Amino acid sequence: MHPTAKRFADEVRAEHGIEIDVREFPEGTKTAADAADAIDCDVSQIVKSIVMRVGDETVVVLTSGANRVDEAALASEFDVDPAEVRSANAAEVKEATGWSIGGVPPTCHANGCPIRADPVFDEFDEIWAAAGTPEAVFRLTPSQLRELSNPRFVDVFE
Repeated sequence: MHPTAKRFADEVRAEHGIEIDVREFPEGTKTAADAADAIDCDVSQIVKSIVMRVGDETVVVLTSGANRVDEAALASEFDVDPAEVRSANAAEVKEATGWSIGGVPPTCHANGCPIRADPVFDEFDEIWAAAGTPEAVFRLTPSQLRELSNPRFVDVFE
């Protein structure tokens, strides 16, 4: 297992007391479609961890692989001007989450940034999320997502 994916699995165990089964795909799971193909699931079951700057705050937005973040709706959620919403750059992602773009998991972030999640996840028995690297994922249920991430489920997606 890649050392970063192992570190993530160790952090989940230490912080949440659960064991996760990390699956690695050498060909990569850089996009939601790549991950869905590798796992053999619907792209909607892929949890994308999108890190955004919303005003002066860094926010992790967990969206279904089939959806995109609606920046205007996210601005409204945080009561900021839509012009103050943008994707975080690589340094901001790493600083806020402790993980690099493409491998940001839905939990075990370096800083306590707010987390918002797509309500569509409740439609599935299982979902899949990044496990620290662009090649690693882990399976979880919507209830485990709630437990691990403590997100606020809101409709800020298109």
